[in-house]
Amino acid sequence: CFCIHLAIHGTISLVCLSCFIASYCLELLFLCRRLGVELGKVQVYQEANRETRVQIEESVRSKDVFIIQTVSKDVNTTIMELLIMVYACRTSCARNIIGVIPYFPYSKQCKMRKRGSIVSKLLASMMCKAGLTHLITMDLHQKEIQGFFNIPVDNLRASPFLLQYIQEEIPDYRNAVIVAKSPASAKRAQSFAERLRLGIAVIHGEAQDAESDLVDGRHSPPTVKNSGAIHPSLEIPLLIPKEKPPITVVGDVGGRIAIIVDDIIDDVDSFLAAAETLKERGAYKIFVMATHGILSSDAPQLIEESAIDEVVVTNTIPHEIQKLQCPKIKTVDISMILSEAIRRIHNGESMSYLFRNIGMDD
Repeated sequence: CFCIHLAIHGTISLVCLSCFIASYCLELLFLCRRLGVELGKVQVYQEANRETRVQIEESVRSKDVFIIQTVSKDVNTTIMELLIMVYACRTSCARNIIGVIPYFPYSKQCKMRKRGSIVSKLLASMMCKAGLTHLITMDLHQKEIQGFFNIPVDNLRASPFLLQYIQEEIPDYRNAVIVAKSPASAKRAQSFAERLRLGIAVIHGEAQDAESDLVDGRHSPPTVKNSGAIHPSLEIPLLIPKEKPPITVVGDVGGRIAIIVDDIIDDVDSFLAAAETLKERGAYKIFVMATHGILSSDAPQLIEESAIDEVVVTNTIPHEIQKLQCPKIKTVDISMILSEAIRRIHNGESMSYLFRNIGMDD
């Protein structure tokens, strides 16, 4: 009941290992059991004016502090709780402050888009400024995000647990093919396929617009060339606009089990479209495997009504409510690797054991 209360109200608790661990995730109990530690004492709450207040009720002086923060629906409040907790430990003279953030928020905003910004870089700078000395995370959306930090970052992998699930829970997985729902996911699919000794398929293209949309002038170039501030003597060649071909599946999926792999499943529209395409090409079962199951909005309902047979995600993000809404969603526990990473860092042991057979392209 205590953990459920924490999850509902977004508060944080600590665990002591001659260090402290903070979390409102239900899987914290598994971490505590594996590490042989108990919950410590801390208060994190919001005042009437919506300000977040942190009060650590045990001494952390000269100790290693591990702050575990999973991402709730209110991601911005979650981030502020983390930053204030880190700063509170820093001002309480903690020796080391290690953040354990299984899903790094804003990781999709790691590239410049038009007049936008690289928000994950901003978040990394805020964490370092608050006092974080080390980060443990899992399956960053882009591994280059590690370069945004000026502190050590351990980017753990969930693929061993997902591969084990495929081998143990899909009896005829030898008749499966690993599918990338877009060329951008091809590297991940290739890694899964090579480890399972299976074939690979890649979905490319998009549904074409209706013919009436193509002839009504909306796709025509402007009649007047807008030179803007370009000097009349300069002729800068314009890029040819991209045009995706109709949806095609590169690879044979007929009479096979299709296993779509990705790192994040949030907005499920692209997964549903991929599943429909695979069904049309003859796949008789469709699985979706992803590390982070955000499953926002009405994703569970859409999955339940779709051609997808099963969605398998890890518990980096709490999704118990989504599982109640959709029995197709299954969970793989990855608390083992997090607890081992915490233990090794606290004892000053090598982390290389946790990255066995991890190549540069993984």
